[in-house]
Amino acid sequence: MANNYFQFKQFTVYQDQCAMKVCTDACIQGAFTAQYLAGQGRVVNTILDIGAGTGLLTLLLAQQLPAAITAIELDAAAAAQARQNFAASPWAARLQVTEADIRTLSPHNLYDHIITNPPFYEGSLKSGNALRNQAMHATTLSYEALLQAVAAHLQPHGSFSVLLPYAAFPVFRQLAAGAGYYPQQLLEIKQSVRHGYFRTVGIFSRQPAAPVVSTLSIYDDKNMYTPAFSALLRPYYLYL
Repeated sequence: MANNYFQFKQFTVYQDQCAMKVCTDACIQGAFTAQYLAGQGRVVNTILDIGAGTGLLTLLLAQQLPAAITAIELDAAAAAQARQNFAASPWAARLQVTEADIRTLSPHNLYDHIITNPPFYEGSLKSGNALRNQAMHATTLSYEALLQAVAAHLQPHGSFSVLLPYAAFPVFRQLAAGAGYYPQQLLEIKQSVRHGYFRTVGIFSRQPAAPVVSTLSIYDDKNMYTPAFSALLRPYYLYL
């Protein structure tokens, strides 16, 4: 059974009410995205987290950036848990949760950045757990619908970050190009130096560019965290 909570250096994520628990690849996405935004030399005032779950990505970004962050979550129990996690964090005053379906949410505000860890595995075998299916499969939010939501809620000069399976990423990239979004930075992730790539983090904007591509292995050949992984997650993980 997964732990009821995950303790980071500056915040705690309770997760017993969420179908999707804290996972390493989402931590990588949050840390990589925060690093990217902090290094852009422009102020990011507002961020939207689509499909927030526990609120993990919002909290990772909030630790490193002074932005006001709105988290959108469809599932009522997950939204309530994210709200509790935000309230217990040092950044409660600038974090909020909206329980809503992003596909029907009116764009009252446009955001400087959007981050999302969207449904994985379009068309693949589903489990018997409906909430996990909703979180892990494109049953409620297809890639096309996600891109439409990004277009509706993102500032024209804004950027967005997405985490997808490595094998599925080229399909999403092609769809994104059709919608006028191009990758600026890509991070291709391996479980270890002995494994193939299994996830890609992509940061997109409307600026056509040759993306900066980097790679990251979580574990080395001795099953220890690699120096690159440790450096990326050291601001967050307790024992790094």
